[in-house]
Amino acid sequence: MPNPRIPARTPAGFTLIEMMIVVVIVGILAAIALPSYSEYVTRSKIIDGTTKLGDFRAQMEKYFLDNRTYLNGSDCGVPDKPAGAGDAFGIACTGTATTYTITATGSAAKGMSGFSYTITQTGLKGSSGPSGDYSNSNCWSVRKDGSCQ
Repeated sequence: MPNPRIPARTPAGFTLIEMMIVVVIVGILAAIALPSYSEYVTRSKIIDGTTKLGDFRAQMEKYFLDNRTYLNGSDCGVPDKPAGAGDAFGIACTGTATTYTITATGSAAKGMSGFSYTITQTGLKGSSGPSGDYSNSNCWSVRKDGSCQ
């Protein structure tokens, strides 16, 4: 017969099975969350690149208004902006006196290898990505399925 003066010991802590259940649940959540997070980071870098394209285009139009040409000698009136240490995209321009095409090319060092976004003086936008993802000839695609921004 148990002694009423000595309290019964209750087990403390977790069993190995309980710990393994928690590990499995965390693994499932990570398997769902990491691809979504990776896609989010890629889209944010794309938005940064397309924003730089828009800024460069505005500078080209300002240059044209001031000089009545898009060229400064044989180069575009606004100097190219290669990808710096913190940039996911480098910006380059090709053109003639009355036309230009600005291209944002993804930096491999920032995980954006294979990404390319363009815009012309008429506002025609295009995009392409690795393995055919993010590709659209009519807009800047920010999603794998090619849907427009």
